[in-house]
Amino acid sequence: MKTKRLWRFLLAATIALTAPSMASAAAPVLSTTSTTTFHKVQVDGTGVFYREAGPAGAPTIVLLHGFPSSSREFDTLIPLLATRYHIIAPDFPSFGQSDTPSPTAYSYTFDHLAQTTNALLEQLKIDRYTLYLHDYGAPVGYRIMLAHPERLQSLIIQNGNAYTEGLGPKWSKIAQYWADPKAHPEVIDAFLSLEATKQRHTAGTSHPERYDPDGWTDEFAHLSMPGQREIQAASLYDYRTNTVAYPLWQAWLRTHKPPTLVVWGANDPSFIAAGAKAYRRDLPNAEIHLLDAGHFAMDEKTDEIADLILDFMGRRAG
Repeated sequence: MKTKRLWRFLLAATIALTAPSMASAAAPVLSTTSTTTFHKVQVDGTGVFYREAGPAGAPTIVLLHGFPSSSREFDTLIPLLATRYHIIAPDFPSFGQSDTPSPTAYSYTFDHLAQTTNALLEQLKIDRYTLYLHDYGAPVGYRIMLAHPERLQSLIIQNGNAYTEGLGPKWSKIAQYWADPKAHPEVIDAFLSLEATKQRHTAGTSHPERYDPDGWTDEFAHLSMPGQREIQAASLYDYRTNTVAYPLWQAWLRTHKPPTLVVWGANDPSFIAAGAKAYRRDLPNAEIHLLDAGHFAMDEKTDEIADLILDFMGRRAG
């Protein structure tokens, strides 16, 4: 009898000790981080790289990067969004880890960048999404939206211009380049310089210590690679087609009125704060936030931008 009582005591004690751990194992684990995976696929003969994170069954947010960066600019933002959303962040051809075909083999226009990006999304079978537009990502994204309005669920804009009043003073010099590229090689010299690459990150910030110098030094190294001057000159020259298309994009916004969040680095000298406020004209219900930051606002306002996106998506976009 004593042996049986001892056995029951030991069994009860074992169950009591292991129950909490068993319950913990059964309970769902909430993670504040998400593993990002890295991929490269062939899209119409061009290798296109993209980052992916978050649950595949969740609503998709497509992050479209700016000049002269890549999907790497979203490294700190992706884990914060991927706890609830499926994230796709591609590199445009000639940026980041995507292929850099010769201009004789690939036309570096925004029409073509949009076609390649759209083809990637179709190849990945992503036909419903929220678009996050930054800088060069805006003209790429607007072309995709106009081609496939039924696929857009909502819109997030971060220093992505669609209004002439959003163009800062430097664009008057770029307009001279558009008028006569051969007469103004100094515009490309300045556009691709180390100082300009650094200033795209740090100009307008009151927190320079939040900016990783690897960002602009790596970007400048990329811009200095053979063939990049010709490619980036072609892209900058084609940018004039975007300003011509602004009225078309604005009309599209007025017609379709997608749920829209604007998070804008208000101190950006290139795409100035007036460009953010102008969205109210065509999207009266847009949520517009001017942040104390520069062009790469996510470098110093990652948490704030992530909180705004998660709140917006939860209320407006699912």
